[in-house]
Amino acid sequence: MSKAKDAAENAPEAIPADIAALSFEAALKALDEIVTRLESGRVDLEESIALYGRGALLKRHCEAKLKAAEEKIEKIVVGADGQPGAQPFKAD
Repeated sequence: MSKAKDAAENAPEAIPADIAALSFEAALKALDEIVTRLESGRVDLEESIALYGRGALLKRHCEAKLKAAEEKIEKIVVGADGQPGAQPFKAD
């Protein structure tokens, strides 16, 4: 295989417009609903595969939203002296 073909096959799928338009909270709720349906065991194989794929895209969207929020927090941090300053975000 060529390097270009390998890269294309391993590249993440683009986030569909309907998912990209969701807020973090709406995407998380949709992901939770998918997990509930998959865990119920009452979904046929083809639908399970489709749900799993959509769930993976919703997860990526939520992760991107969180990363963007972390970057904003890094830019807007108020120091002890009350003056704004930049500090890196540290997740616990």
